[in-house]
Amino acid sequence: MRILFMGTPDFAVPILRSLVEQNYDVVGVVTQPDRPKGRKQLLTPSPVKVEALQHHIPVFQPERIKDEEELAQLAKLQPDLLITAAYGQILPQVLLDLPTYGAINVHASLLPQYRGGAPIHQAIIDGQSKSGVTIMYMVKKMDAGDILAQVEVPILEMDHVGSMHDKLSVAGAQLLLETIPPLIRGEITPVQQDETKVTYAYNIQREQERIDWTQSNVAVYNQIRGLHPWPVAYTLFAQQVFKIWWGEKVNETSQQKPGTILSLDEGILVQTGDGAIRITDLQPAGKKRMCATDYLNGAGAYLKVGMQFES
Repeated sequence: MRILFMGTPDFAVPILRSLVEQNYDVVGVVTQPDRPKGRKQLLTPSPVKVEALQHHIPVFQPERIKDEEELAQLAKLQPDLLITAAYGQILPQVLLDLPTYGAINVHASLLPQYRGGAPIHQAIIDGQSKSGVTIMYMVKKMDAGDILAQVEVPILEMDHVGSMHDKLSVAGAQLLLETIPPLIRGEITPVQQDETKVTYAYNIQREQERIDWTQSNVAVYNQIRGLHPWPVAYTLFAQQVFKIWWGEKVNETSQQKPGTILSLDEGILVQTGDGAIRITDLQPAGKKRMCATDYLNGAGAYLKVGMQFES
């Protein structure tokens, strides 16, 4: 079984590793080009490239996977199956048609819900109690192919993007290993997605990161954990960005306007549309991330009850 694997971020690493550990013949890995990263903007390989090189797998890094020369190189690998996981590009039909057993994708949602690039973020922001992984055939439309297998993964009250990312990555690797043998034997009947139930989870935009304090404390909490640990929710204070890495719901009511600081005990308690949020982990503009109590004992000592975050 000759497999061509395509993926880029950390999510895809356990999936690639599981194929190697199960002795599948991964004949090539396609990933995004090295990108500048960090303050020094050093060219940095993708996590999938790092993993592939550790196993001495040939790596291909086309800027756009439409170039005839690049496609010819991949065709020479003669893959039996193409597997993608968070690769980051729509693939041309000629590539989808190349493998004997087709092209399949490992997607971090229960399709047809949350097609797109940020399914984990959006499910948590929306307050969903479960997510999951879908393996489906790839088509030239985003995450729209017929479903081969699915597994549900609960979203717990304290889960965030980081924790769910890791759970879903491991679940995806296991589901893939369970799916490949019956797929090759022709024992799976693909299920067409119900287009009436489609929802989308496009890549997170900057305006989605800003907290609207007029929302309920449940909605604000879900936003905070749905953006943790990346890209991180924020609010504005004195026209400066104030990142909120973590907080907790508090069922406290007051007549204050949303965004008003209610107390400064064990964190910064802020009024929401109903109830409150206690900020426990934060990052002021130009500062490092820190716990709220350290901030209040130092640079944030000027904060007073009654001050407001902008909503």
